[in-house]
Amino acid sequence: MADSTRYRSFDEIDKRLKILRLQREIDRENLKLHLAKAKARLLPLQVFVQTTGVLKNFMIALAAKKITHLFRKRRSAEALEE
Repeated sequence: MADSTRYRSFDEIDKRLKILRLQREIDRENLKLHLAKAKARLLPLQVFVQTTGVLKNFMIALAAKKITHLFRKRRSAEALEE
């Protein structure tokens, strides 16, 4: 990306370079922060906790399906007896 800014003095150039260095340093620190957060999310304990949550939801859904199936089976058996 070409910047066509015209500078009138070396002081203006120095100020612009200082701003760019600071922006680069801020971006580098943001990258480090995001990397640290990503590593924390991938810790084995965190992965285990997330996996157990998914498994728990799956087991609840499976149990609800089985219970619903049993009630429907019982109702159809009662309807046949009548």
